[in-house]
Amino acid sequence: MIDENEFVRLLENEFEDVEEGSLKPDSSYREIPNFSSMYALIIIAFIDNEFDVLLTGEDLRSTETIADLYAIIQKKLNK
Repeated sequence: MIDENEFVRLLENEFEDVEEGSLKPDSSYREIPNFSSMYALIIIAFIDNEFDVLLTGEDLRSTETIADLYAIIQKKLNK
């Protein structure tokens, strides 16, 4: 498993209008400029493709930061 900072870097690359280095683990992914349901789908697809982990709508509703997403991935991988 990659570390949290590498996860942030990979996630940044998924969004065309996010400047490299602008996100941190404690950044709220919902505050990404122009965040919409499309971005939520991009996050779900990215995590599924990269980690083979399926996030649910409830998973997203229960998270706020990029670190929260990373923690859910780790939890699901360790089941």
